[in-house]
Amino acid sequence: MTPSSLLAAHYTMQPIGHIASDFPDKFGVPRQPGLAPAARASLVLVPPFDDPLAIRGLDTFSHLWLTFIFHLSPEPSTAWTPLVRPPRLGGNTKVGVFASRSTHRPNRLGLSLVELRDIDTHRGIRLVLGGCDLVDGTPVLDIKPYLPWAEARPEARAGYAPEAPPQLAVRFSDEADAALDERDDGDSLRELIRQVLAQDPRPAYHRRTAERIYGVRLRDVDVRFQVMEAALGQTVLRVVEIAPSPPRCDTRPV
Repeated sequence: MTPSSLLAAHYTMQPIGHIASDFPDKFGVPRQPGLAPAARASLVLVPPFDDPLAIRGLDTFSHLWLTFIFHLSPEPSTAWTPLVRPPRLGGNTKVGVFASRSTHRPNRLGLSLVELRDIDTHRGIRLVLGGCDLVDGTPVLDIKPYLPWAEARPEARAGYAPEAPPQLAVRFSDEADAALDERDDGDSLRELIRQVLAQDPRPAYHRRTAERIYGVRLRDVDVRFQVMEAALGQTVLRVVEIAPSPPRCDTRPV
């Protein structure tokens, strides 16, 4: 094929599986992998890709690259623009879409580095993951093992994101603590809430807004939190309520 015909071609891709995770919605999902290690997640392979032969040898690797689709983003034909506003720059400065990790991309493709914690083959094939930053139901297109000797580059420049984002303090109201104490998974859910809120999931243009109560869904609960100003001007996110989430339609691919 000629270069011009290649540019005009369309490629069909079939998901090999989908993510099951503690993040029912986009809001609150860590903006990069590894920032919320308390989050539970797994990759469920679907036929015909759930053949045990397809993962032979995978258990010898500790980390994986996942290629996936930002399926909750609008269709690229109407959504993508050449300039985007990265949260790390305060939501005001624009950079090129290809100089960002924006979800609004020409092909809605994402790439995430996750930890492989276990492989469950009791009912099909489920890869148990750590450090996952993917919303529940995310379609996964491919898996590749991570090779640290080839892909870890400590000397690499990281542009406007040279280090991990700062962490905010998180406090729990007595009511929120009581709700967690009643759950079997209360300790792990408390840590997940802390890790997610410490990254300040609010949109950048809301970060000067005080008194407003925000909500984020994690696992099967709605977590409502508020911004407080502590001593010496420190910003604290206070969890004011933890309530059961209303039922939602399951949009995961089958």
